[in-house]
Amino acid sequence: MPGGASLRRFFRVRFSDGHSAVGMFFPDATGAEEVTNQTETPSEWPFVEVQRLLQSRNVDVPALLGQDAEAGWLLVEDLGDLTLAECLVSAAERKTELYQRAVADLARAQRSLSELPPTSIVSQRRFDVELLHWEIDHFRQYGLQARGITLSDTQQRRFDGAAVEVAQAIANLPYGFVHRDYQSRNLMVVPSPNGERLAWVDFQDALLGPRAYDLVALLSDSYQTFDDAFIEQRLAEYVHQRGLSPSELPQVQREFDLITVQRKLKDAGRFVFIQHKKGDDSYLRFIEPSLEKVRNAMGRLQDVPAVRELESLLDELLG
Repeated sequence: MPGGASLRRFFRVRFSDGHSAVGMFFPDATGAEEVTNQTETPSEWPFVEVQRLLQSRNVDVPALLGQDAEAGWLLVEDLGDLTLAECLVSAAERKTELYQRAVADLARAQRSLSELPPTSIVSQRRFDVELLHWEIDHFRQYGLQARGITLSDTQQRRFDGAAVEVAQAIANLPYGFVHRDYQSRNLMVVPSPNGERLAWVDFQDALLGPRAYDLVALLSDSYQTFDDAFIEQRLAEYVHQRGLSPSELPQVQREFDLITVQRKLKDAGRFVFIQHKKGDDSYLRFIEPSLEKVRNAMGRLQDVPAVRELESLLDELLG
């Protein structure tokens, strides 16, 4: 089966009774996909532990059918092949309905996961300043230098200083459960006797982070394009679904823009990283859309000096 940007490999397993399952092979014995700041070695694979946590809080995730971690394998429920991204290609008229549901599901999950066991792997990993800065620096390393764009010593110091300030500002925002890649290719549209499901996948890197991070992954998705009005409507729905006061909407919008700068810079670098790591250049076409989202968000954050500095550097280096 297609594996997307993941280093994992996926196989559909068909049984003689007509049922099927998905075999997931993890080349890394830790079962991790993203860089984390976890210091302790987990007792089991992150996918397994996070799956159990989400399932216990009534989040729709694939059932775990079997595992052989020592050999690098998991067997999970087959959710089919229809992602939210693919559904939008054939049924664009459903965009509002599906995204309203995705936002509501996220808000409900954040409420149900507001308290976590201290021993949970999610509780032990956090988007701290260092990790947030690492993600922005991922853009410098791959989105710039790996593409032959050299920074002078002065530009390097300016980039580092601004990146740390942005990371610090984000680290001071309200925190909670974060899926870390809650976007259209990681939400499965699944027919069900009890009504259509919108199931989560690729959640093994979940951690504590800013509440708007998954909103950015969803609504500033590099693979989709939404106008400002669509995004504003979904943010307002999120505020309502989270039980927040309507007066908090401007703050959520500001959090959304600040994290968009950080997350989309990281994504622009990640697409080059995938080319280097997997030899897959199909993601390179998403670099410019990601940077456009960065610039749009920067335009609404002109009162933040570190954002203006990053914007100036993008102008100097990319034109």
